[in-house]
Amino acid sequence: MAITGYTDKLSVIQGSKVKFMVNCNGHDHYFTQIVHLVHGDTDPNGPGFKVNKVESSVNGKYTGRKQEIHTGSYIQFEDDKIFNQIESFSLQAMIYPTTPDKGEQAILSKWSNEHHSGYGLFIDEKGAISVWIGNKDGTVEKVSTNVPLLKGAWYFVGGSFNAETGKVTVFQQSMVSKANGNFSLPYNIDKLNSVVDKNISIKPNSKNGAPFLMASSYESNNGRRHIVTHKYNGKIDRPRMAKSALKFEEMALWVENPQGTDLVAAWDFAEGITKKGFENPEFVYDKSINQLHGQTVNLPTRAMTGYNWDSTEQNFIHRPEQYGAIHFHDDDLSDAQWEVDFEMKIPDDLKSGVYAAHVKAGDDEDYITFFVRPKTGKPNAKIVFIAPTASYLAYANNRFQDIPLAQLMFGRSPVVQPEDAYLGEHNEYGLSTYDHHTDGTGVCHSSSLRPILNMRPKYRHNLSPSLWQFNADLHLIDWMTEKGFEFDVITDYDIHSEGLELLKYYNVAITGSHPEYCSGAMLDSIEAFQNLGGRFMYMGANGFYWVTEFHPNNPNIIEVRKNFGSNAWKTRAGELNLSFTGEQGSLWRLRGRAPQKLVGTGFIAEGFDVSSYYVRTDASFDPRVSWIFEGIDKDEKIGDFGLVGGGAAGLELDIYDTELGTPEHAVILASSENHTNVYMQVVEELHFNVPGMGGEENPKVRADIVYYPTPNGGAVFSTSSISYCGSLSYNNYDNNISRLTENVLRKFESDDKLPW
Repeated sequence: MAITGYTDKLSVIQGSKVKFMVNCNGHDHYFTQIVHLVHGDTDPNGPGFKVNKVESSVNGKYTGRKQEIHTGSYIQFEDDKIFNQIESFSLQAMIYPTTPDKGEQAILSKWSNEHHSGYGLFIDEKGAISVWIGNKDGTVEKVSTNVPLLKGAWYFVGGSFNAETGKVTVFQQSMVSKANGNFSLPYNIDKLNSVVDKNISIKPNSKNGAPFLMASSYESNNGRRHIVTHKYNGKIDRPRMAKSALKFEEMALWVENPQGTDLVAAWDFAEGITKKGFENPEFVYDKSINQLHGQTVNLPTRAMTGYNWDSTEQNFIHRPEQYGAIHFHDDDLSDAQWEVDFEMKIPDDLKSGVYAAHVKAGDDEDYITFFVRPKTGKPNAKIVFIAPTASYLAYANNRFQDIPLAQLMFGRSPVVQPEDAYLGEHNEYGLSTYDHHTDGTGVCHSSSLRPILNMRPKYRHNLSPSLWQFNADLHLIDWMTEKGFEFDVITDYDIHSEGLELLKYYNVAITGSHPEYCSGAMLDSIEAFQNLGGRFMYMGANGFYWVTEFHPNNPNIIEVRKNFGSNAWKTRAGELNLSFTGEQGSLWRLRGRAPQKLVGTGFIAEGFDVSSYYVRTDASFDPRVSWIFEGIDKDEKIGDFGLVGGGAAGLELDIYDTELGTPEHAVILASSENHTNVYMQVVEELHFNVPGMGGEENPKVRADIVYYPTPNGGAVFSTSSISYCGSLSYNNYDNNISRLTENVLRKFESDDKLPW
């Protein structure tokens, strides 16, 4: 893994440009070759690895260099003269520390670690609040409350320095209410309160060359960004700053009513909340006359409950004054901010498809993936494949091998790939929305502006018996290519942003194997396409499941808030709504938009040991749908073979359910059977935990292949299994899964009226 990279965008329009950022560590040079990706599965039982070289001016030899990633979220401010003129000062904030025992952490700081100078409010090595003051000579005084903070509790913390008298005061006071933390009023934590005064003989060196920061302190600058240390984990609410040494009573008044000539800044993290969430999630407002606004780095989490949240409102847009907190993590990452190595102009006539820059240094290689799409209104085919990039991002660089119960969940030991081992040693490559931050909270953001090591051909996922997400979707790309279908490729973000205007030119739209994460705009676009007469093939399972949104100003970043489903973590009380839009997160089915309404089936069960097969139903012999099985014997098992678990029905399964919106006229063509007890019904389907929920006993643990017509000559075909596409290439593409799928796609592609 000595060479890795990423692009500045995933979806690239024909005729536009895409930038590539490459880290080449330990090699003087590397070579680049643009390739068209067809099949990424290296399983010897399948058709093998397939790529086609593409002529491009960017192909060639490049100078290698190491590019580093710096994680951790914080707020930075311009180097305003006010910060540099500080002599006496007061710093205060409400804080909710989540790892108070991890070591030194900055809350508010203008501190140079190189020169050991400046001033700031910190958590010290004992987990207590501390004021740091360093002079020009590097002499440092640290005045601590000497009482460790408690994880999961709100505190009013602050410190002051009087330049005339040399007096330093530092304090921490618990702010426990019935709903705002892990503890309630009867819990006695008054003993954790502390006030300490001390006289010192030095003064802070305010002109120390360091910027004023929140949630970190300054180490250096690499020309593109600050390098920081003392990274804080936890929430900060209502930070304030004064240019005098205030008394505790004055600082307490400033929490809600900051005013006076000595006020330097009164930052309000709730400012900027609109009825549709945060329009600019990175911007931080100062309500004082000095307007010392800030900019977040690495996207800390907004729309977080503040110190005064009382649980009477669950949506931050309705009571923004109770959502004045930002949650910082020392492993947040929104953009690696690497320097550009080369830029490619996509030819107007380059075939729409899945591509990569194959970068190679010695024996090390990476495939930096991107998607080439047509211009809106200028399709190249009647078929369009929708790459589920939001789902790729949700799983980006996931660390399932680190889950303690992974072996039980998978029914076997996870197989750790080289990429997995590398991620285990390199936390800086960022997390997936299935991981936890170092403070134990769930990851709700994911970005493509970093190398994503599991969004690559050749990668074999540790979760499944074979492939998962991106590389699994290349099974379908390969099959369509081998069968001679002409098709365009677009991404889910493309339909999120352009909607029906992009889809309406196609006869049929096809999903990947696992389009789990989607926005409301995506659902609207697909529904509009179906109502217009568009034909839709849902080629997987557990699709259209999580409420997901893209960053309002950056399509490379998604946000999810998880609860009430099959989830790796759960949001805390009051924090279910997405900061990007203000809408309720969790499952679409909880908002009245179950996937059954869109594609006829929805998530019912999952299991990760082996896959099974389908058997035809009596309804499949109805002349209105029997054409789907032309060339298939009536008693054949459908898909009792494949590259993913040995069968076409596996990993995650969807089911027909009229109570959740499956149309009454929908036909179940085939259903799977013979699943193991590793397959369990998903939690959102359960009212109580009872025995008998496994695949060997529960008849609802199955996948239903469903077909039904839609208005204006359209139709929906759903396979309801993630492993389905892994069976398409079996026996040199001559098998009943391939034949069934080809029957449907040939009809859907044509302009002819569909039988019914």
